[in-house]
Amino acid sequence: MANYTAQDVKKLREETDAPMMECKGALDEADGDYEKAKNLLREKGKAAAAKRTDRSTAAGVVAIALSDDSKTAGAIVLESETDFVARNVDFIAIAQQIAEIYRDNVTVDEAQIKEIVEGAVAKIRENIKVTRGVRVTSENPISSYVHHDRTKGALVLCAGEFNDAVRKVAIQVVAFPPDVLKKEDLSQEKLNEEVEIETQRAINEGKDEKLARNIAQGRVNKEFIKRAVLLEQPFYVDPSKSIAQFLAEEAKSTTLTSFEYLAVGQG
Repeated sequence: MANYTAQDVKKLREETDAPMMECKGALDEADGDYEKAKNLLREKGKAAAAKRTDRSTAAGVVAIALSDDSKTAGAIVLESETDFVARNVDFIAIAQQIAEIYRDNVTVDEAQIKEIVEGAVAKIRENIKVTRGVRVTSENPISSYVHHDRTKGALVLCAGEFNDAVRKVAIQVVAFPPDVLKKEDLSQEKLNEEVEIETQRAINEGKDEKLARNIAQGRVNKEFIKRAVLLEQPFYVDPSKSIAQFLAEEAKSTTLTSFEYLAVGQG
């Protein structure tokens, strides 16, 4: 019989979060050698993680970590199989830990991230994966926002004088995710594609092709661009103003330079 105590089993469970019977089994297999049992559980956790990699992840959280001066940010999407796990405080803490690694390292150690995820899989018993991770830096403070359900988040960077109005733009990005910052960022290929879609829509409504093309161009300008371009979007607080107009009034010396939108299920 292996030489270990009930206290050893309890300690192993506390350190590894493995079920009690698995801890006991590992100690039996290791002939009571505590460190060897701990390594056995770690290896079994890695094997369990490998077996779960094909399972779909439909739930998860967005986590954002800012530096003390808010000029560097790490942001990640950590996905799980179920909402039950995604709402777990341990899962949320793991997501925050990984976001901090992205914040603090110019080059992220993928092996380190893999080890953290494998440990989470062994503990939580679901497929877990980082589906997106970004690190951004700015000369000005970065505005961030994570939706209350943690499934969506945004970072907004600006130049010029920092203004808290930019945080409202981060909320805008989460509420109405844009494709690009400004109209010039839209490719001609994408615009042509939208015109063709809207032309066919107008033809299906009974318009002749020439009129349909005019209608299509108007719809692309009024509908698509106002949906896809952040600065052209109606401001969520006052839809009579575009984001560009809102910033011109509330942050005259501030220019948006870029944004990052992160969401569960995004990629």
